[in-house]
Amino acid sequence: MARSRSNRGKGWMVSMIRKQALRLLVFRALCAFALLGLSLYAAVILRYYGDAYEIAKFQAGLGARVLVFAIAPMLGMVALGQYQLQTRSTWFGILARQAVGFALGGLLLVVVYYAVPAAYIGRGVLGIALLLGFVLVTAFHILFMHLTETESLKRRVLILGAGIRASQLMSLVREEADRLGFRIVGFLPCQGEAPAVSDGRVLEPSLPLHVIAQREQIDEIVVAVDDRRGSLPMEALLGCRQLGIDISDMTTFFELESGRLQLSFTDPSWLVFSGGFNATPLCRFSKRCFDLGVAALVMLLTWPLMLLVALAIRLESGSGQPILYTQERVGALGRTFKLYKFRSMHTDAEKDGVARWARQNDDRVTRTGHFIRKTRLDELPQLWNVLKGEMSLIGPRPERPQFVADLSHKLRYYSLRHCLKPGLAGWAQLRYPYGASDEDAAEKLKYDLYYVKNHNILFDFLILVQTVEVVLFGRDAR
Repeated sequence: MARSRSNRGKGWMVSMIRKQALRLLVFRALCAFALLGLSLYAAVILRYYGDAYEIAKFQAGLGARVLVFAIAPMLGMVALGQYQLQTRSTWFGILARQAVGFALGGLLLVVVYYAVPAAYIGRGVLGIALLLGFVLVTAFHILFMHLTETESLKRRVLILGAGIRASQLMSLVREEADRLGFRIVGFLPCQGEAPAVSDGRVLEPSLPLHVIAQREQIDEIVVAVDDRRGSLPMEALLGCRQLGIDISDMTTFFELESGRLQLSFTDPSWLVFSGGFNATPLCRFSKRCFDLGVAALVMLLTWPLMLLVALAIRLESGSGQPILYTQERVGALGRTFKLYKFRSMHTDAEKDGVARWARQNDDRVTRTGHFIRKTRLDELPQLWNVLKGEMSLIGPRPERPQFVADLSHKLRYYSLRHCLKPGLAGWAQLRYPYGASDEDAAEKLKYDLYYVKNHNILFDFLILVQTVEVVLFGRDAR
């Protein structure tokens, strides 16, 4: 059945998530929320079985207690990437993420109940409810994953074009198609176009486009012809659009499905007319308020850890050795600033003055440095850069001037990542391993530009919450 979609240029939620995928995501989250509420109610019945007074007493404030109880594990699961569209896991992966998510939710509930004693539900009820909730929500997520993988629920996509660009698109989206629930039905060559995809995927263009689209039950047509000049069947595409079939170009399609920009598809005119790059005064003000509030809160919560890290560095290196490390980095609009970190390398790590990428098992790193890099504690002093306004909490990571000068000549659009303040965390850090080469920088640039184009407060919040997974598991630390 054909589906329509709202304007992609109106905000991150539209450009980030397909309408069908958004509905499934909301349905999944609401079901999990309902199961958590049911778990709490069942836990009260089991804990106070036969005691009508205690059950009635608990039910008096049931709504507020269910809300508090359900939100905490949901935040834990979001932090572990359970509701990230691009995450695809086995049943064991879901079980592991769910377990850690519920553990985080349980810790958050302990803090909430300590701060607000009136919301406390008792250790017995809490333990039973978390156990029941874990079992029910995990079973539901595994069942949901199984059902959404069926062919009948996948979006059916027709590629208009069968030449070089279409074959490039096919190779790039092969993994995404399996992960995100769409199926490429076939390729329809335009007049005069030499097919470059396998013959088994090429459809015969003997019938009108709208007839083929209806026959194949197409949900979306992606335009990927090698030469658009005079070769696009605009009347036929308009007819398909009137039938409710989505029409998109290959650059936009890839951006929405993969969460990154494919630079080989991207030209300046697409960047100009595609929407995004929201830099209104209101957007900048809200982002600054978000940065100040969260940075101040994190500093308040982590200052004991920072004192312990400073002590460990002093004990290992001895008196007279610096605890903090400052390094020049490139910020917004190409301006440089001094970035603060806890020192994790020996003081003579770059005594020859040559800038080098960090390596796996880098011998320049101290014993304390290995630990604070793995746990990301070495990044905490950058909160001061955030408070000073030199950095943001979320954004492209700041690079050294030597690397920026080199990469700006090698990588197209690299300078675009500097239209925003650099960030302590970022979309590229969530989606791509640690970059230690020009090739890695090119791949991370695709995610950085996606963030620059689509950033807003909600996107920042989701990145911040999911960064918890990176910190907990030390993913890609060097």
